[in-house]
Amino acid sequence: MLSVDAKGVFPIAPTPFLDDGAIDAAGVDRMIDHYVAAGADGCTILGVMGEAPKLDQDEAIGFVAPALRAPKLPFIVGVSTPGFAAMRVVARRDGEGSGRRDDRSATVAAHRRSDRDSLRASRRSDRVGHSLRHSRLSARRHHDADRHPRRIITDNASCVTLKHEDWPGLEKISALRRFENEGKLRRVPILTGNGGLFLDFEMERGVDGAMTGYAFPEMLIDVVRVSRERRREEAHDLLDAHLPLVRYEQQQGAGLATRKYVMMRRGILASDAQRKPGASLSPTAKAEVDYLLTRLARRDARAAKPVLSSVG
Repeated sequence: MLSVDAKGVFPIAPTPFLDDGAIDAAGVDRMIDHYVAAGADGCTILGVMGEAPKLDQDEAIGFVAPALRAPKLPFIVGVSTPGFAAMRVVARRDGEGSGRRDDRSATVAAHRRSDRDSLRASRRSDRVGHSLRHSRLSARRHHDADRHPRRIITDNASCVTLKHEDWPGLEKISALRRFENEGKLRRVPILTGNGGLFLDFEMERGVDGAMTGYAFPEMLIDVVRVSRERRREEAHDLLDAHLPLVRYEQQQGAGLATRKYVMMRRGILASDAQRKPGASLSPTAKAEVDYLLTRLARRDARAAKPVLSSVG
C-alpha cells in the first residue's frame, strides 16, 4: 500500500482485453505474475492508462475484486470520477467486493487535475475514505513547487505519498527535498511518472521510485535498484538503451496502443485490443516498433524474448 514508507516501482497496468473487447481474466493473472517476477513493489490498476473510463462500474469491481482477495502485490486502485459521491461508492464497493475492510493490500487513488480541484479533493478525503492518499501533479498545468504540493502535504495528514508527474519536474523535486531538509515540510515519498523518461535523473534528485507504465517494467525496476546502489553509469546506460521505445510510447493517442502491442509481443498479453474509442497501430507503426525492439535487443536481451506459446 502507499504509505510514508513507499518506495520502489509500482507499474501502472493496462487492462487486458480479448479481441472482442471482453476483459481477459486469464490475461490479468498472467500480467500480475509478470510484475511479481520482475520484482515490482506494487501495481496500479484502473488508472488512466488502464482504460478505466471504458469499464462500467460492475466490470471495474469485477476486475479489482479477484486481485484483492488473494493479493500477489500491494495494489493502488484508481477510482477517479467527476464527483466525490460516485468516487466514494466505487471505493467502498472495491473494498466490499474484495472481502476486505482494511487497506493493507490496496490504496484508493483519486486524481484531480486543477489546483483548486486537487486541493479540494485532498481536503475532503473523508468523503471517500482514509485511503485517499495519492496526490498527483498534472502534466497539463504548471505548478509552483513552493505552493501547490506544499499546501497539500502541509494541510492534509492523509497525504502520505506524492505522485510527481509535472513538467518541468526535476527542479521541483529538488525544491521539495530542500524544504524537507530545512524543516519546512514533512517528508513524504515521491514516486515519479511520465513513462520513466527522466527516471535516472529523478532518482538522483531524491525520488523514491516510480509509478508509471512501460512495456518493460523490468527496466524501471533495474534503474531504481542500481540508482540506489549509486551505480550511476549503469543506470543511465540502461535507460538510454530503452529511451527510443519509451519515447515512442509517449506519443499522445498512440502510447497505450504501443505498450499493449509490445506486451503482446512479449507474451504478457494475449491481445493488444483496446476498447473503443481507442487507436490501434497501423502496419507501418508496428514495423517501426518491431525495428525499435530489434535495436533494443542488441543491448537488452529481454527485448528478444519470443511470444509465449501459451498465448498463441
